[in-house]
Amino acid sequence: MHRWSQLFIPTLREAPADAEVASHKLLVRAGYIRQLGAGIYSFLFLGNRTTQKIMGIVRQEMDKIGQEFYLPALNPREIWEASGRWAAMGDNMFRLKDRKGADLCLGFTHEEVMTDIARKELRSYKQLPQIWYQIQTKFRDEPRPKSGLLRVRQFIMKDSYSFDLDAAGLDVSYLKHYDAYCRIFDRCGMKYMVIDAHSGAMGGSQSQEFMVRTPAGEDQVVSCEKCSYAANMEKATSKLAPIEDLQPEGDGKPLLVYTPGKGAIADVAEFLKISAKQDIKAVAYMAQKLGDGGKTLEQPVVVFLRGDHTVNETKLLTLVKASQLRPMQTEELELYFQGPAGFIGPIGMVARPAELLGLWLDEGKEKIKKQYPQFIAVIDDPRNANVVLDEGLVGRVNMICGANKLDYHLKNVTPGKDFQYTVAADVRSVTAGEDCPNCGAALRIDTAVEIGHIFKLGYKYSESMGARVLDRNGKEIAPIMGSYGIGIERILTAAVEQNNDENGFWLPPSIAPFEVVVVATNSSDEKIRSAAEDVARQLEASGYDVLLDDRDERPGVKFKDADLVGIPFRINVGKKVTEDTVEVVRRSTLHKEDVKISAITEYFQGLRQ
Repeated sequence: MHRWSQLFIPTLREAPADAEVASHKLLVRAGYIRQLGAGIYSFLFLGNRTTQKIMGIVRQEMDKIGQEFYLPALNPREIWEASGRWAAMGDNMFRLKDRKGADLCLGFTHEEVMTDIARKELRSYKQLPQIWYQIQTKFRDEPRPKSGLLRVRQFIMKDSYSFDLDAAGLDVSYLKHYDAYCRIFDRCGMKYMVIDAHSGAMGGSQSQEFMVRTPAGEDQVVSCEKCSYAANMEKATSKLAPIEDLQPEGDGKPLLVYTPGKGAIADVAEFLKISAKQDIKAVAYMAQKLGDGGKTLEQPVVVFLRGDHTVNETKLLTLVKASQLRPMQTEELELYFQGPAGFIGPIGMVARPAELLGLWLDEGKEKIKKQYPQFIAVIDDPRNANVVLDEGLVGRVNMICGANKLDYHLKNVTPGKDFQYTVAADVRSVTAGEDCPNCGAALRIDTAVEIGHIFKLGYKYSESMGARVLDRNGKEIAPIMGSYGIGIERILTAAVEQNNDENGFWLPPSIAPFEVVVVATNSSDEKIRSAAEDVARQLEASGYDVLLDDRDERPGVKFKDADLVGIPFRINVGKKVTEDTVEVVRRSTLHKEDVKISAITEYFQGLRQ
């Protein structure tokens, strides 16, 4: 029997000064965690007990679909170079050298290691499909650790990987993980949603995130309460309500208009007595990626979108196949627009043809010219740029835009007629209240925490790392892969964020460190002490995790601690023991109910049904 008096549960009355979110404050106060360094936490008795329960649920469900491995966190440089991610991961990766000078890293995911095993061991289609998983510590050199366990540099993750013969097989493996994740999060008591997501640095054709709404979240989730539509901000789309276009002025051709000092969209709209929805916003970037030898390659990318919209940079990065963006500098604006910031616009730009979108001219300009000889003039023009028109401007007419001249704008500008663009694409961020793309109802936007993510990787790693098997016809092919992750600590954090009040928090019984705390209100009273031990033994014998609070403390102190530490049920053993009665308190609602000691086991068994 676990007795509180013999355990290390260092509860605190006050939260640490640097704690901002509820889960951080409460997990420290409840004695679950202690900080060792920035983004580095120790899990104490209660915290470890809970994470072990979460891992037990994950392991039980994953064992139904896959096989558990345990892989090294310390990885040689060579396997990350084989996939192309040694340079691409940049400063997010912890890197070190051994005593012989060899480069190593601490893994924050294990696609490379799993693919290395596959390329050495898998030879035939008869060995497929395979699903391999592990539960292991990962490392990420997070630049700004914060929010307790939400943004850390060391964390526990369940990561699994599937290898299949073809896309149909991958669909099956992906669905198996989807179903397993739903079972895991259901058993952990999570209130979650599944959303369409962006694959990011993982690559691949499809991914979904399992998200928990909370003010502490750093992700934004767009969802519809009327239908099942849900996506993160990087993937979300919406229907735009029709906009009334301006009437043409003069002969309908672009008309220069004096706008002294009006460089901002709001100022232009006020000065010209128009809506920002009738204005074309220009956002100019230099897109970047790492080339061979670690050299940074750049290409100009200019986005034109409605004046009241904002660029979704993740969508844009995916479109142009870049790793990051930086704003154009003054001299670059002068080169591509021949105009000043605040007054730049699309007319006069040299737009690359759509066939060149995403091609990096500084990586192989001559080769590209040979491949596309019809575009030599554009390729050789130093002003050529990727000009992206947001889909919200398609079909619009007679708009206002910058004239590439200080203190001037243009009227009567129609995309596709008065200026050309490389591609029209959805590169804007959705805003709350816009119409759902499925049913037309108003969309809502919430902050959320990701607790799981599943990816269809495709051939990104098997191709680059040389994993091959023989198919049914004896032909050598690359297996198709999937990757699937669950953040163990994030389940705990999300549970606390979902279930807390000013006095503490409560966890679902399946993951709580104990299901019931039995409080002897007066441990020096023999009848109360004996009855409390009897209740605890009965429940423990019936398979419940029970904590007996036998401390020599005032009842109020015990009640406050019990409310703080996340245990879903409290049994107060007091003077009513003479009537064979105890008080059961449900932590989530603080509902109190008298229950006979002789029927206590049946009472809790009834709650499980």
